[in-house]
Amino acid sequence: MKKLIPTPANLWLPLVLCLCTAASAIASPANYNDADAIKKFVSYTVSAAATVSRTAEEKAIAARAARQAEMRIITATAGSIYEEMDLEDSGLSRKAFECAWTGYFKLRKRGVLRRTGVLTICDFSQSSSNQRLYVIDVRNRRMLYRTYVAHGINSGEEFASSFSNKMESCKSSLGFYVTTGTYTGMNGLSLRIEGVDKGFNDNASRRSIVIHGASYVSLRILHKYGVMGTTYGCPAIPEEMSSQIIPVVKHGSCFFIYYPSKKYLANSPVLNS
Repeated sequence: MKKLIPTPANLWLPLVLCLCTAASAIASPANYNDADAIKKFVSYTVSAAATVSRTAEEKAIAARAARQAEMRIITATAGSIYEEMDLEDSGLSRKAFECAWTGYFKLRKRGVLRRTGVLTICDFSQSSSNQRLYVIDVRNRRMLYRTYVAHGINSGEEFASSFSNKMESCKSSLGFYVTTGTYTGMNGLSLRIEGVDKGFNDNASRRSIVIHGASYVSLRILHKYGVMGTTYGCPAIPEEMSSQIIPVVKHGSCFFIYYPSKKYLANSPVLNS
């Protein structure tokens, strides 16, 4: 005989049976025992609820196991690419690339990225005197561009160490962005970016944070003053590089600003989704 497995859809069946039994008993008072009927119903529903609870718990355990397995694959893939491209020799930290790859993978999986062949990383754990912006061709696993990138004036001088999502903070904002469209403004060709790490950079558009070229991001400035120029929060790049990089990364690619902030790494909606 096939067993009936309790589910939310058929948990009401015992109640119907009990009501039928009760109706029959009213017609034959000698056979009716309301206490026994209630006991049977309560016993059945408690048992059914426990079964449903166990099923939900098993599903949750399975989901956690699947997420853990996926993260192992992501980390292993990131490690493989990092080694294959010799990214350590370029100064890009392994942790920065692992985080960048994790967020890129998750945003691509969610269908947020229109241009999935490019991943751009700003490694703000490095000095601004280093070429710390990396544009990577993820399909062919090769470096497209590596150049200088400035941080916000209130984030630090040579090193960026303080970040903010607040209006008029003049600080850089950590996290993942998706590039959008271009325009020509006071800094020439510029690229809008949308912050998708809520609480960390989702005010980027309102703050007018864009990628643009700047004369103060250059070896000339570095040699003259000993430090690279800073911005009001924009990740500015050398003027001569903007016309090369912006067309490659515009319209829906992943742009990531990294710093080993414990607060960000533990609470980033993208990394921890």
